[in-house]
Amino acid sequence: MLERIREGAQGFWAKAILGLVILTFALAGVGSYLNAKSDNPVATVNGEDIPQSSLERAYQNERARMESQYGEAFADLMADSEYMKSFRSGLVDRLIAEKLIEQTAKDMGLRVSDQQIRDAIVSMPEFQIAGTFNNERYLAVLRQAGFQPADFRDLMRRDMTRQQVVRAVMGSEFSLDNEAQYAFGLQQQSRDIKHLSINASTFRDQIEVSEQEVQAHYQANIDQFDTQERVALNYVELKVEDLLNDIQVSDEDIQTFYERNADKYRTEAQRRVSHILFETGDDANAAREQAEQVLARLKAGEDFVELAKTYSADTFSAESGGDLDWFGRDVMDPAFEEASFALQNIGDLSDVVESEFGLHIIKLTDVRPEQVQSLADVRDQILEEVKGEKAQAAFYELQQQIAEVAFEMPDNLEEVAARASKSIEHTELFSRSDAPELFSSTRILNTAFSPELVEQGVNSEVLEVSPDHIVVIRVAEHEPQRTKSLDEVKQGIEDLLVAEKAQQAAKAWASDLVAKQQAGEDIEALLAEKSLSWTTSEGVKRFGGALMPSVTEKAFQLSAEDNNLAVVETADGNVSLVQVTAIHDAPAAEPAMLDGMQQRLASGRGQQLYMDFIESLKAQADVKILAMKAPE
Repeated sequence: MLERIREGAQGFWAKAILGLVILTFALAGVGSYLNAKSDNPVATVNGEDIPQSSLERAYQNERARMESQYGEAFADLMADSEYMKSFRSGLVDRLIAEKLIEQTAKDMGLRVSDQQIRDAIVSMPEFQIAGTFNNERYLAVLRQAGFQPADFRDLMRRDMTRQQVVRAVMGSEFSLDNEAQYAFGLQQQSRDIKHLSINASTFRDQIEVSEQEVQAHYQANIDQFDTQERVALNYVELKVEDLLNDIQVSDEDIQTFYERNADKYRTEAQRRVSHILFETGDDANAAREQAEQVLARLKAGEDFVELAKTYSADTFSAESGGDLDWFGRDVMDPAFEEASFALQNIGDLSDVVESEFGLHIIKLTDVRPEQVQSLADVRDQILEEVKGEKAQAAFYELQQQIAEVAFEMPDNLEEVAARASKSIEHTELFSRSDAPELFSSTRILNTAFSPELVEQGVNSEVLEVSPDHIVVIRVAEHEPQRTKSLDEVKQGIEDLLVAEKAQQAAKAWASDLVAKQQAGEDIEALLAEKSLSWTTSEGVKRFGGALMPSVTEKAFQLSAEDNNLAVVETADGNVSLVQVTAIHDAPAAEPAMLDGMQQRLASGRGQQLYMDFIESLKAQADVKILAMKAPE
């Protein structure tokens, strides 16, 4: 009941609207439903337009979701024009897929009945009170979201019709019991292996690299020798905390802050009550008569807890004798709250009180009087807050001054540094990929490498590192992107070719050992000549573990038969010999594990099938992507 009354009194509609929008529209491309108007199409699918407004709405929805999930990291990505171009292109692809599904549903003659739509709406928790559909709430939520009921039903019909196609495609995949058992067995199988590493460096002395090979590698991989553009910056940095030491706070400032924020240091009076709820339903008179009878029994001395458990329609609170825990002002239904705060003494009973939820009998069970913290108790806290406020104000004022002089005197940072009372700092040359942390955001990097700063040699505007941290930069040195000459990279190429050839020589030697063993020869003496010895690893699993992935992968490609020795190149530039000595079957799987495996197999196949289905529809459709303006 407490949750019900609170929902009815504060903040519910906003939360309900958000939940409704996210639940129903987030993955459906809201723009295809709402605000359809005559605007330029961004694409046509079999002659049907996808308007710019659809892209705008889908963009705003996806942007809001990404910002909520990734915060400032996504804000940085948004400053990258190439990323945003790809982002918008992905949204257009999604809208095209949705249009194709919609057209497929229409071609298949799929329909959604009025009753199905009603059932879906009634089951949505956004429109329910205590698990039951409430028409007034339904209408209020739609009004807040800007819908007419007929528009919303049309939206639901289109979405539910499309979902029939999606479910039909994805739901057609399944996994058999023996498939799940086989997959589980493969995943959980373990193996005992013996292995050794052959260090390729032992073969380097016999390796030769010619000038022609170096030249050929250089030409074949010339893109790898392109340098990144680099800049060195001069900059002036300012933080709010830099100003704190110079901020003076008077007693009058503290007193004024305390008085202005009196509510912050006052804990409001609270009540704890229990109640018995009688829902009026279709017969309000009968409900009131019953409430009056129960009130009379309470006044006669019967136990409130037992009567609440017996008669209260608020089953949640009834389990604890009607207790609603502590609450203050402006939380409950106004009539309920007024009656609760009118009770003065613990144990007092109210008369029958009518609220939007029904009829109540209220019992006061505890009181917390208003409490006020004295100025002396919070003085130190206020001192820091006032100092922070003043520093913030000074920071923003100074930021404006810095912005002006950075623009008016663009040829140096001297005046900027003077206004900020800071020194001019300097960086070494850096590229976009190894920028110092201070300059690592996409926006600052784009500014640092912009033609304006690089070619014109001017100051940047004030750049925000964070709300309390700014920087003004200018390019002190610039190195354009270029291709390194052969002389610059020759030694590195030679080293690389020697390493590659050494690994191949080690692999050839190891492969010769495998051939000898398979011919029945004993190879242990040859291993001993190079001081190589076997390492045994038992119970190796397919995934994870301390062995190199290539060694594990090769081990699970081999059988446990004789002469199953194999060679594998490893990521460290060396070579390993691997041999399986035993294979251990997976332990018996619990039914729940097999069920989960079946579901994962079916789900994975279903998703792949759906992607293939969309690609097939695109291949057969007349799809045209048109010029579009970037969403704002």
